[in-house]
Amino acid sequence: MAAEFSKTQVDQLGHRLRGGSRKDDDLIRLDAYRRSFREPYERVVQLIRNELHLDPTGRPAKSTSSVIEKLNRESIRLSQMQDIAGCRIVVEDVLTQDQVVTSLGIAFPGSSIVDRRLQPSYGYRAVHVIPKVFGKPIEIQVRSSLQHLWAELSEKMSDFDPTIKYGGGGQAIRNLLTDTSRAVAGYETREMVMYSGQTRPQDQQGLERDKEMLRKAFDGILSVLDNARKNR
Repeated sequence: MAAEFSKTQVDQLGHRLRGGSRKDDDLIRLDAYRRSFREPYERVVQLIRNELHLDPTGRPAKSTSSVIEKLNRESIRLSQMQDIAGCRIVVEDVLTQDQVVTSLGIAFPGSSIVDRRLQPSYGYRAVHVIPKVFGKPIEIQVRSSLQHLWAELSEKMSDFDPTIKYGGGGQAIRNLLTDTSRAVAGYETREMVMYSGQTRPQDQQGLERDKEMLRKAFDGILSVLDNARKNR
């Protein structure tokens, strides 16, 4: 579709898909558009593996249903959608996260960087680096290990209620996600203080214990959710 349709035509397609006034071949057009992200996505993944020696996971394109759902959920034009294709890098801690983000900025000059650590999206915290390759935006999510556990928790909860990831769900669920996100943020703030050399050895040991406790707490909740899903 990149060779056949202009930005205006892409946005017109998105408008029809959002408004329900789609033409007979609009789903075919959307499928062609999302498939046009495969080559840029593969180029990004290849560079990350070869140059940064990291092993990202991801998907070359959102499903057509996911694209349409996002168009209906958010006031965004189809040509502006930055996560049609994307990959994820999970690292151990926030220091390494910052280093990887810097390396990605060098590897992909001109990339947009969205830091959702200080202003989380419904509790979601990560850094997104978004380069344009062959004119297509490819979203690279960079998460710390604890941020990734939180995201897994949100994903598994959304199996029961898809609105949870976007601020929906019952109050108890929202409180759990908010509290765990804040706990991770608080820990990672202390972690950065440790890396700055301002933490005593005994405090460092306490941080390590706290991290292990957080991981066990997430593992416990995730296990409960897995069992609940199996028994539905």
